[in-house]
Amino acid sequence: MKSTVQIINWKGMPCLQLSSGGYTAWIAPEIGSNVIRLFHKEKGLEFFRFRADNTPEAIQQSAEVWGLPTLYLPNRFADGVLKTSDAVYHLPVNEAAPYNNHIHGFLHKRKHRVMELCADESAAWAKTSYTYDETDPFFANMPIPFRADFTFRLTAEGLFYSVTFTNCSDKQMPMSLATHTTINSPFVVGAAEADSRITVPITEKWVLNERCLPTCEILPLSDYDLQYKNGTMCPVLKNIDNDMYTATAQTLNGKPFYGLTAVDTKTGKGIGYEVSENYRFWILWNDKGHNGYFCPEPMTAMIDAPNLNLPKEQTGYQELAPQETFTATQHFFAL
Repeated sequence: MKSTVQIINWKGMPCLQLSSGGYTAWIAPEIGSNVIRLFHKEKGLEFFRFRADNTPEAIQQSAEVWGLPTLYLPNRFADGVLKTSDAVYHLPVNEAAPYNNHIHGFLHKRKHRVMELCADESAAWAKTSYTYDETDPFFANMPIPFRADFTFRLTAEGLFYSVTFTNCSDKQMPMSLATHTTINSPFVVGAAEADSRITVPITEKWVLNERCLPTCEILPLSDYDLQYKNGTMCPVLKNIDNDMYTATAQTLNGKPFYGLTAVDTKTGKGIGYEVSENYRFWILWNDKGHNGYFCPEPMTAMIDAPNLNLPKEQTGYQELAPQETFTATQHFFAL
């Protein structure tokens, strides 16, 4: 079956529709290049949180909890302070008391440009881009021009996603990246949520305080935490509130696999979620557990990483020198 690409109109908003190998993806450049839908009709898989009665306006209003939103300056920065090696930036405090943090940045809500839209026999792909400069309202808080380039490639092996950041300034650019990945529950169409189980390869747990900031205390995995590691954790129908872990690899089909899996125990169907190894941490969150989705969030750096009294080797925090680039990748597929 030939792969196809087209621009569709979803309730007044243009989306890039990629189809290949039984998969279909909808990408919304106007909402931060969010993959607002990924499904495999034949296998009955709905990967990301999607509702047919939703609207573009509703997704724009709460873009963190739909589809696959890319977060630059993700998670929390205490009191909005971001310290780099050559400056201190004051970000807007957009998470109210008692938290008083900056949360999730801005990239996932900006309108991105479509750079390429193509297909051949084996793949469909799209490229989008966002240039951050003085025209962005956030620039007053962090005047570091950069460019973010996205590539989405759909094949019979699933969706491959990559993002590359380029520091276009003469300053050090803070580099902390995540996706607030919203996995649909149930991800198997017609299945029962209670039959879902996830396997997340983790090595240690980080303690967070009442503001959801790291205390820098590390704990060994408890019986509760080991449910993630051994594949017995049901990710919904109970409250999972920012469980934060150091990531590691697992084995899938006899090969090393850096990512997680989710399986419906009744049908045996499931999804694989592979990430590049510069995603050093996982955070698990499910919006109290009864809203039809859960979020396994891969992060390249810890919450509040540049402000912690820990070495960068441990926090994952990086800085890009002028013209330096940073790339991270993800891959979603049917098991």
